[in-house]
Amino acid sequence: MKTLYEGKTKTVLKNEDDGSVYILFKDDATGENGVFDPGSNTVGGSVEGKGKTGLIISGYFFELMEKNGIPTHYLGADIERRLMKVRSLTVPKLEFVLRYFTAGSMCRRFGLEEGIPFDPPYSEVTLKDDEQGDPLISERLCIMKGLLKEGQYDEALRITEKVGRVLKEELAKMDLTLIDFKIEIGYDDQGKIYVADEITPDIWRVRDKDGKIPDQIECGKMILEKIKKA
Repeated sequence: MKTLYEGKTKTVLKNEDDGSVYILFKDDATGENGVFDPGSNTVGGSVEGKGKTGLIISGYFFELMEKNGIPTHYLGADIERRLMKVRSLTVPKLEFVLRYFTAGSMCRRFGLEEGIPFDPPYSEVTLKDDEQGDPLISERLCIMKGLLKEGQYDEALRITEKVGRVLKEELAKMDLTLIDFKIEIGYDDQGKIYVADEITPDIWRVRDKDGKIPDQIECGKMILEKIKKA
């Protein structure tokens, strides 16, 4: 397969024989100096089995989104090879963020205390650019830079809110409170938008029933157990 994109925790591959596209889930996790953090822009280490766990969880939540009428790029998974088959889409270097409580970079940027609730949830769109620190970006700049077409910015925000409602409800059933999350979107040749990339503990922060915020490795293990029991 040909490598289309090499990310921190995943690799996008294309089968040149039939044009099909896959995402390889790595065992790498974001963080710094061995401390894992889903909001980090660097790789903090590697954990054996993380890739398979992430793929199982992502498949579970993508299928849940589809059941709730939210279009995704998910087409199936080969767990043993850690490969997710996906639709071939244009995926701009953007992240759509939805916050239910203040946390992480928002608190650092704006001098806010952690844990202040948002009602309704607070949305942001950031440019995926490590060197610039993933800056916030507006609809006008997205269109100017050729990342999105007219109307796609607002449509992606609406889809993000729908994902949030489903994700928040499902995690609550697992005794987890959703703090915030980020998704990527892609669009096809007709401009239709799909949820892309992954839906795993790598893209969210949660609080457990004891008030602790588990890192993505701990959270992945907890959710995998709950999925197996479901």
